[in-house]
Amino acid sequence: MVLAISFLEAPLKFRAPGVTTVIGLGIGRLVFRALNVAELVLAVAVIVGVVLAGVPAAQAVLVAVLVVLLVVQLAIVRPVLNRRSDRVLAGDDPPRSRAHLAYIALEGAKVVALVWLGVLLLVAA
Repeated sequence: MVLAISFLEAPLKFRAPGVTTVIGLGIGRLVFRALNVAELVLAVAVIVGVVLAGVPAAQAVLVAVLVVLLVVQLAIVRPVLNRRSDRVLAGDDPPRSRAHLAYIALEGAKVVALVWLGVLLLVAA
């Protein structure tokens, strides 16, 4: 989901014919809100699974890293991005935000951690 939405859908929607910045931001906010809700639900399910199954420390640490990355995105970076997109949707032209780069970096870190966790789980199986 992270790869498909953050690294494919998000940049491509602005290249589609007729998609204005306002329309793209409106769609993006809905899509990322849905992604984040799905991520939170899955994170809770994984945390419960880790606690109940008593997984090895390496996997538990990676799950914790993923949860921290998600919390940082949702609690710190998303509010900054939302304030900026609110301004754009209101007709303002605010300067570019470094928060967008931080969000992308966190998405990249989540992808790396997810792949690493997947490899560890496959090796353990």
